Amino acid sequence: MLKLTTANVIKLTLLHPFQSIPVRSWAFHQEAIIRIGRSMKNHVVLYSAVVSRHHAELRQVDQGWKVVNLGTNGTYIEGVPISESWVENGQVIHLAISGPKIQLNIDPYPLNLPPNPRHRHQGEDPIQVLHPEEVQTQITTISPSHPNPLNSPETHEEITEVDSHDPS
Repeated sequence: MLKLTTANVIKLTLLHPFQSIPVRSWAFHQEAIIRIGRSMKNHVVLYSAVVSRHHAELRQVDQGWKVVNLGTNGTYIEGVPISESWVENGQVIHLAISGPKIQLNIDPYPLNLPPNPRHRHQGEDPIQVLHPEEVQTQITTISPSHPNPLNSPETHEEITEVDSHDPS
């Protein structure tokens, strides 16, 4: 069994095609591999003509994450096609050169240790890691019949908390 040494919390945010604003997000807790593509068998399903059924995987390796291209149209980081590459917190990957953009937010803190206060910026709140038994799935969709509380339809975001631990 794979022993994870980090909190293994990663959030993927689908960005608007023309602006760097979030459209939808997925948060994964305790996942070592996250699959992205058009197929319903993926963790993140994206409906785009340029996205392959099984386009890319994010894999936790040691204390970091790698993205692996599986798609016909390629996976890109900063405009450069990759077959496999380490990724960092805040980095954006493109599925195909003109396809969806996904920003990665990776929780860097160890599982059983609270964040070191000396490593926080002044005024920043400590990060709380939720364990699978504390996470509930919640999907929020903002539609024209339910106006965005910010009165700006371009700034809404749908977040899906993903808990893959089956209690049975």
